[in-house]
Amino acid sequence: MSIRRLPEKLVNRIAAGEVVERPAAALKELVENAIDAGATRISVRIAEGGISRLEVEDDGCGMTAADMALALERHATSKLPTDAIEDVTTMGFRGEALPSIASVARLTLESRVAGGDGWKRVVDNGAVAAEGPAALAKGTRVVVEDLFARVPARRKFLRSGRSEYAACLDVVKRLAMARPDIAFAAEHDGRRVLDVQGGQDRIARVAALTQRELAANSIGVDLDRGEVHLGGVISLPTYNRGIADHQYLFVNGRPVKDRLLVGALRGAYADLLARDRHPVVALFLDIPTSEVDVNVHPAKTEVRFRDPQLIRGMIVGGLRRALDEHGFRSVQRPAEAALAAWQQEPVAPAPPAPTLFAAHLPFPHAPAAHLFGADDKATLALLHDRVVDFAPRSDALPMGRAEPAIAPVLGGEAHPLGIARGQIAKTYIVAEAEDGLVIVDQHAAHERLVLEQLRHGMAGRAVPSQGLLLPEVVELDEPACDRLEAAAGQLAALGVELERFGPPR
Repeated sequence: MSIRRLPEKLVNRIAAGEVVERPAAALKELVENAIDAGATRISVRIAEGGISRLEVEDDGCGMTAADMALALERHATSKLPTDAIEDVTTMGFRGEALPSIASVARLTLESRVAGGDGWKRVVDNGAVAAEGPAALAKGTRVVVEDLFARVPARRKFLRSGRSEYAACLDVVKRLAMARPDIAFAAEHDGRRVLDVQGGQDRIARVAALTQRELAANSIGVDLDRGEVHLGGVISLPTYNRGIADHQYLFVNGRPVKDRLLVGALRGAYADLLARDRHPVVALFLDIPTSEVDVNVHPAKTEVRFRDPQLIRGMIVGGLRRALDEHGFRSVQRPAEAALAAWQQEPVAPAPPAPTLFAAHLPFPHAPAAHLFGADDKATLALLHDRVVDFAPRSDALPMGRAEPAIAPVLGGEAHPLGIARGQIAKTYIVAEAEDGLVIVDQHAAHERLVLEQLRHGMAGRAVPSQGLLLPEVVELDEPACDRLEAAAGQLAALGVELERFGPPR
């Protein structure tokens, strides 16, 4: 078989296979271009998970008509001023991103520089369809429609619209975390799903994009080791999740997915979290470009460190130091009403000093010289003064005391958790068992009872349920609502009915 040169259209589609795997990959390239253009606000609009339409608009520097034509050619970029490919500092530099997207979709590119005229260029699956003047403010607008419409082999491997939308939203959130100085807004099918203002600090931006409670239950990380700087936000050990979907790593401002972060987090929280629980983490690593290779993946989602052990040790050590410095901070705080319920024991007035001295001796009638091993009057006087100094005052705190149990615990065999003796902070039940003291978290115990009832229901038994007079309203992001809605049938079999309503914020 003879060797032949591939046509330009086919070359673009092959390149698109490396860069444009799904709508989220195309969206990532477009938003990164907007960031590198110096935008202060970026707006994203998604329709049907990005399969039918993606739109990214920014207020960056814009492009002239000649620059737009050049940007749609392969291997043309403004992000590499020199030939030093390893010194790239922008979000990306792949010159075939725009032409690759245009080869598998209908792409409309509109842009205007400050003081110039706007221009529009339309490319339909690799062929220029139209171009001409355009009316828009300074900046760039890119619209991608009908992705993979003429490549059915690629389109049939796309997931559902909800899954593709979740991936697009995750891309926007990661890029918004990387640049808290830029305002981001996102819409899906006409509904506003994300809106963050520029100029935020890292903690506020990460909390706005993950969970609002993170700002009050997080710890800041700030560590320098040589030319490497590690900063970011980590959650308290008591503020965790069952899945590791809120763990982010940024290298030189670029969001990446690296196995190094997962192993380092497990090492840092090894003694603080169970293996099935995961913290909420957003770490920002600034490292010289000579110490990291960002060109190991076509989409720049993976990196390779020259000294991975240094980075791992820095992450583990930095996180542990931050956790140790904050001691025993916890998410849960005792309620003021519970603290007010505690009562102080009445303290009897102090008896006269000589009586107190005699009462504290193990054998009151024995000579003091025999008890303390001293026979001179000066030593006895010193001992007498020191013991009297420990006399309780009327304002002294009560001292705890322990008394041996005289009678065995009644009903200990029938009650493995013991007999309840009291309650602490309306949360913990203190019980006395035959073999010791038992402290039970009553909320966790109730959850376990409910779990056992649900398990019996799964085994074929009826699960008793009663509808609420006023349903509980739970606010979740759209991907979480999609997952619950997909499992609504299984939850209904367990007696839990869900109904989705209201537009997301």
